[in-house]
Formats: sequence, C-alpha cells, structure tokens
Amino acid sequence: MKGIRKLIAVLTLATAALTTSWASAQPDPLPGWNDGKSKAAILAFVRKVTLERGPDFVPPAERIATFDNDGTLWAEKPIYFQAQFALDEIRSQAAATPALKSKEPFRTVLAGDLKALMADGNRGLGLVLARTHSGMTTEAFSRSVAEWLETARHPQTKRRYTEMVYQPQLELLAYLRANGFKTFIVSGGGVEFMRVFADKAYGIPPEQVVGSSGVVKFRLGKDGKPELIKEAKVEFVDDGPGKPVGINRFIGRRPIFAFGNSDGDLQMLQYTVGGSGPRMALIVHHTDAEREWAYDRKSEVGKLDKALDEAAARGWTIVDMKNDWKTVFPPPP
Repeated sequence: MKGIRKLIAVLTLATAALTTSWASAQPDPLPGWNDGKSKAAILAFVRKVTLERGPDFVPPAERIATFDNDGTLWAEKPIYFQAQFALDEIRSQAAATPALKSKEPFRTVLAGDLKALMADGNRGLGLVLARTHSGMTTEAFSRSVAEWLETARHPQTKRRYTEMVYQPQLELLAYLRANGFKTFIVSGGGVEFMRVFADKAYGIPPEQVVGSSGVVKFRLGKDGKPELIKEAKVEFVDDGPGKPVGINRFIGRRPIFAFGNSDGDLQMLQYTVGGSGPRMALIVHHTDAEREWAYDRKSEVGKLDKALDEAAARGWTIVDMKNDWKTVFPPPP
C-alpha cells in the first residue's frame, strides 16, 4: 500500500509540474495588459468558469459578457463621438442649406461654441441630434455614419475615431470569445450609430449591440420598396437603470461579466453581480493624462463617482488605465 501511495504522490506532482509548464509555455492572451491584480483577476475568473467539472463551471450558453462603449471600448473625450458626428453633420448640412447658418442652435454649432450649446439643459444638442438622426431611412443614416467614420479625425490625436479603440479591450474581447463567451455592447449611445462600426472595430455583430434608440416607422417608398424611416422621437434610453432593462429585453440572460467606466454603468454592474454563481464586475478608471485623459468624479463626460465608491466597497475590479494597461490605443495603421 505504501508503494502505491508513493506512486500516486509522484504522479500527482509530475502532472502538476507538466500543467504548470504547459501553461507557462502558452502565449499571453492579454499582452496589452501589465501583470498585476486586474489582469490576474480576469484570467482567474475565465479559468474557473470554463473548467469543466469545476465547482464554478458555467455552460457556454450562459457566458454572457457586456461592455459599455464610450470610455470602455473607445475614448470619449473631449465629447462623446456620436455628438461630434452630429456637430460635423450640421456643418455639412449648412454648406448645402445656407439658411441654417442664421438659425439657432445651428448658428452656435457653426461658431464652435460648444459651451453655449450645452448651456440650456441640452435642449440645443437635442435639436442638433433630431436634425441629424431623423428624417431619413435607416440605410441612409448608416451610410452617413460610415462616411463620417472614414473621413473625420479626432481633434487632438488626428486619428480616425475607430482608431481610438482601446487595444487592451480588443484583446479582452477576443480572449473571452475564445473561451466560449458571447460579447455584447450595452451602451447609452445610439444603437444604429454603433452598429455601423461595432463588427469591424470589436468583432461584435450588429445583433449583439444594445443601445438607445429612436422611433422607427415602416413605409413603402416612392418606388414601392419597403423602408424604415427614423423619426425625431426617443423610444428607449439604454443608460443608467435602462441598461439592465435593455439587457433583459434584448439579450434575455443576465451577464456573468460586465465592464463599464462611469456612473451610467452602475446599474448594469449591480445587475450582473446580483445573480447567483460566479460573477465579475469591472470598471475602467481613466488615470492616464499622458496617453489618454485623466478624469472621474467631476467630469461632465464619463463621470465616475458613485460607481467608483461602490466598486471599492464591494471588491469589484477597478482597472487603473495608467498602471494596468501596457498600451492604450492600437499602433497606427
């Protein structure tokens, strides 16, 4: 019996050594992340929920991961990129329709006075969004977004906006999918705006994008072709408490992994960790003023206050951009 026990012990140690050696020989799935608590927590979570016969195993169908977009998957400064699209569209329209130049709030937009535009409780910005996001077919809107993404440049970095995505997050999305997760965007941004670029930028297909939406109506066009027309009416706001509602309505499963960056993501994170079994909630904390921007509690864009406090109190993973990310943006093409 002693000989058998000794043999079992030797085999166990040998197996453990081989497993460790094999794991260390594998390529790093998250090379854009610095080694540290955040990266280790992600790897450990994925490992335990994918370990068959393990106590925390989660079937692939239940491996739902949701990500906010603005400030989580791509940058959001100095203003949300969709808002910048709307401002640029007004400038293009004014060139074709000079009468816009004398009307408010379009005159303010053309003057570049963003502060004045936002001073009336977002009423001015609402009119700008209404003019640039309605009165056309869904196909025409998608074309205008695609053209803007191809030609517009960020005012500070001079990159295309789709080059302002976060390299570490691209790696994380790919890593999750390689381990049987289904990845979704759940964002306060416009769903039809994000669907134009989400597949190419993130590998997330249009049907896995949940966002805010306006009313869309069906009609037959002049040529008898069926079409959908975008109207200047809000249908659903996928932000704050709207995010869990959107997840329930459009995904139908509670996520086990959720990633955000602002107070607008708090309820999505709460909803995610509120389920049974293993759960993970993460927040990007923008701390890197050199490679990106440093902001949190007092920022008008991407304010992170209550969610930061709750993350610390509940032990959620707070990703410190400056210290946890080896790189921020992908290399220039």
